[in-house]
Amino acid sequence: MARRSGSERDERGKAPAYGPGAHPRTAGDYRPTRDQLLAYIEENPDSGKREIARAFSLRSSDRIWLKDTLAELQDEGVLERKKKRVSRRGALPPVAVLDIFSRDTDGVLLARPTEGNDGSEVPIVVAIRTAKNARGPAPGVGDRVLAKTFRNKDEHGVAYTGRVMKVFEKRANLALGVLRELSGGRLRVVPVERNKPEFELAEEHRGDARDGDLVEVETGRSTRYGLPQAKVMSVVGSLTSEKAVSMIAIHAHGIPHVFPNEALAEAEAAQPAGMEGHEDWRELPLVTIDPADAKDHDDAVHAARDDDPRNSGGVVVTVAIADVASYVRPGSALDREALNRGNSVYFPDRVVPMLPERISNDLCSLKEGVDRPALAVRMVFSAEGQKLRHSFHRIMMRSVARLSYSQAQAAIDGAADEKTAPILDSVLKPLWQGYDVLHRGREKRQPLELDLPERKILLRPDGTVDRVIVPERLEAHKLIEEFMIQANVAAAETLEAKRQKLVYRVHDSPSPVKQESLREFLKSIGISLARGADLRTSSFNNILDRVRDSEHEALVNEIVLRTQSQAVYSPDNLGHFGLNLHRYAHFTSPIRRYADLIVHRALISALRLGKDGLTQTEEERLDDISELISATERRAMAAERETVDRLIAAHLAEQIDGEFDGRVSGVTNAGLFVQLPQYGTDGFIPVATLGDDYYVFDETRRALVGQQSGTGYQLADQVRVKLVEVAPLAGALRFEMLSEPKPLPGARRSFHKAKVAQRRQRGSSPKPGQRRRR
Repeated sequence: MARRSGSERDERGKAPAYGPGAHPRTAGDYRPTRDQLLAYIEENPDSGKREIARAFSLRSSDRIWLKDTLAELQDEGVLERKKKRVSRRGALPPVAVLDIFSRDTDGVLLARPTEGNDGSEVPIVVAIRTAKNARGPAPGVGDRVLAKTFRNKDEHGVAYTGRVMKVFEKRANLALGVLRELSGGRLRVVPVERNKPEFELAEEHRGDARDGDLVEVETGRSTRYGLPQAKVMSVVGSLTSEKAVSMIAIHAHGIPHVFPNEALAEAEAAQPAGMEGHEDWRELPLVTIDPADAKDHDDAVHAARDDDPRNSGGVVVTVAIADVASYVRPGSALDREALNRGNSVYFPDRVVPMLPERISNDLCSLKEGVDRPALAVRMVFSAEGQKLRHSFHRIMMRSVARLSYSQAQAAIDGAADEKTAPILDSVLKPLWQGYDVLHRGREKRQPLELDLPERKILLRPDGTVDRVIVPERLEAHKLIEEFMIQANVAAAETLEAKRQKLVYRVHDSPSPVKQESLREFLKSIGISLARGADLRTSSFNNILDRVRDSEHEALVNEIVLRTQSQAVYSPDNLGHFGLNLHRYAHFTSPIRRYADLIVHRALISALRLGKDGLTQTEEERLDDISELISATERRAMAAERETVDRLIAAHLAEQIDGEFDGRVSGVTNAGLFVQLPQYGTDGFIPVATLGDDYYVFDETRRALVGQQSGTGYQLADQVRVKLVEVAPLAGALRFEMLSEPKPLPGARRSFHKAKVAQRRQRGSSPKPGQRRRR
């Protein structure tokens, strides 16, 4: 948006809302009011102090006043800050994901933000016109869209206008459910989403669907009496199939899982890349180290002692990544579909890949003993783990061995097998020596070290859960992780040095509001934290060290995790707070992440490694691409999580009334979420079932506190629960609390609140968190 000079008047002849023209004094001789500041920030989202000072022609002596005023507005909750930029709290970003829910009287589409924000109750007008680079069909009611947003000066109460760039979700009046035949020929559709009613189905609207089929239905209006009506639009498949559970998530989230014929044809027609344009590195003994069940291998590693006498004890580490850019060209059908998917999606029973198998599992898989093109980075580290220099190369390589994590670790631990014994001294031991060096640098860097074990579901042949395990965290895992981190850093550094645009992986520092919330919580358990200065990664590690092996360890780990911001993709560098890195870009997995493919192309362009680099069109669209792939990443995470929940719920369906040890994983005014550690899934306990006390949500303590007893339940508490209800299709569990509430030191009893709650209970609608079990 173009900025007006302070002396300008708008087209109606009125003085502008901000700038020297809005004030009777001369430029540089006034300070704007709070309303003028807010008006400017609304029109110029994500502004910094420098831009604000320039817009109002502030003198250098006014900069401290501006800083203090902005801080006051942040403390009041009016503004929020991200790094050095400020914006109105609840304001939409320039590009947002929206759900279209209705039309106004003029037929204009209305939408709300998909993700909650303080302004989410204000409708957003979504114009029918679409951007030139929009993908997919025209939007309609029920669609989820990616749109550019513009703040309105509209007197009709509409806060924003949106211009649709992409429609990427199914319509809201389409639901997914399972057809059930009841006695008397009645038909029901049981929805897979939580908190949705069953649908009634007329015989003439069932189509070819049979009892037990997973169907997509178009839902009608609810009648005054009876269930809402539905009509079968398509049969997804039978729930008796092995992969039915993941298909629920695929369809519920609109994840593309069938490749267009044009993309498949391009993949099948692709031929192995030749030596032209590639350095010959086939004699370098690179190895791949992956999970035992991995089907594609997109990274290979090598390490050796540095022969330079000036770098005594240093190492040379090489990371080679599959050269996907050789096969997936900008603007091709393969490229369009890869961007549409954004990333691969991993379910316990299947993978929905970003690229067809001909590319991901064949031509771009670094197979043992097979020539494969790669983009490699050679990095030199000092004995203390400091990177001295690095260089990128487009190479032809030949993996000397394909190893699993456990196989490589066993060889280092003295149990080499037929494959690892011949390369133990020449390849594997130097890799571990290289990791020792890089680990020293990691310890100095102090990334965030949260203790969050990951769980893996093992399935039977019929697709049901066999058991849930916590895989052992091996040193081999840490080695590959650290090598990949350093390669990602090198990619970002090279592109910055070449002034080449790219997509960063950014992880912003926790917001001031979250930091203050953490301070209040730590105070409640006797840990004081200095106010004022922003918390660094090392500050969080110090907190975790203070509670290690104490009764508060699990709780504090959980709170620290929830304090963190969400990592996203962006063409603007905000650094990576969790890894404690100033610049970071995803480079190491172009088979499964579109962001990495963008970085590969950027490196090819910047270093003149070929003609298949980043195009001018792609550079101009990096903002849109970043927003899209960040959204598809969130979509994939939600689908993966819901699939695990459904599998576990089905596994536990036969254990109604069973008792389990759990941990409180969430606290709201409506009740408690309890996680079963052995399964890694959550169930809910409504507050009304907790007992005869009146429980009120204490946000600072993350607890439900009984107002008469002062006892309650807190986040991360170890509890005993009974399973009382299971909804397998929705992946929902409901528990009953068996553990007695514990004393909460410092909790205040409030008989007044208890009496208020009792009066409300006698009324029409008691508030959640203050209900009493009848």
